[in-house]
Amino acid sequence: MAHKAGYVNIIGSPNVGKSTLMNQLVGERLSIITSKAQTTRHRIMGIVNNEDHQVVFSDTPGVLDPHYKLHENMMQFVNSALKDADVILFVTDIYENGLNHQETFDRLQKTDIPILLLINKIDQGDEPRIIEKIEYWHKLMPKAEILPISALEGFNMEPIWGRILELIPESPPYYEKEALTDRPLRFFISEIIREKIFIQYKKEIPYATQVVVEEYHEDPDIVRIRAIIYVERKSQKGIIIGHKGQRIKHVGIDARKDIQKFIEKHVHLELFVKVDDNWRENDRKLEKFGY
Repeated sequence: MAHKAGYVNIIGSPNVGKSTLMNQLVGERLSIITSKAQTTRHRIMGIVNNEDHQVVFSDTPGVLDPHYKLHENMMQFVNSALKDADVILFVTDIYENGLNHQETFDRLQKTDIPILLLINKIDQGDEPRIIEKIEYWHKLMPKAEILPISALEGFNMEPIWGRILELIPESPPYYEKEALTDRPLRFFISEIIREKIFIQYKKEIPYATQVVVEEYHEDPDIVRIRAIIYVERKSQKGIIIGHKGQRIKHVGIDARKDIQKFIEKHVHLELFVKVDDNWRENDRKLEKFGY
């Protein structure tokens, strides 16, 4: 049997369950998951290898109308995923009636790339509602194959896998067979920390933060990590730290537990907060942070 390999890119609105789906398909916790929208800011690849195939999954930021330069750069990740896909997983849910970015939706309707349209969160709806959504999306996307799923419960993952393996082309692998992702370890550590910020803080604070791992040092019995949480204003710095440092302490405790699970080693984590004025609107600073 000839070897198959392909890019399977996950696209959809914020908070429809793209990262949960990615983690179900890849089998590793690569994309951070919270209940807040716009959590994923980068294009994150997860690679699944078999003797006969290599599937490169790609989680992308939620499709949106940009309000900051950061959003514009995030949408560039979405646009690149629309161009290089062998298969598109277009994720919606039982609550959504369409993308809030018409240009991207127009491109999805016109593309010749195979689309699996996945209606997520069906565990939160009844059968009539699910049938209604299938019919609704079939009228809007007649060329797409529609599957109701629950990414959280892992429902209907096998049919998705079956169609992906049928649709990807014959090709040698794009990455080494041992590869799990194209991102370095420090990236995922920073994402774990940023996830905890989304959980601990409300309103605008999580969206104004960026995490950078400045030091990663492995001793024989422990990994020592030093990370910087960047915010846009001095007032945000005070909120992140909290009274007598209690809030950032909780972030550090929760993040350290998940980092230890991820790297399977004991971790000593130090967190610091710095102000980088209006970094979301500055091209040079965005480039520094990998956008």
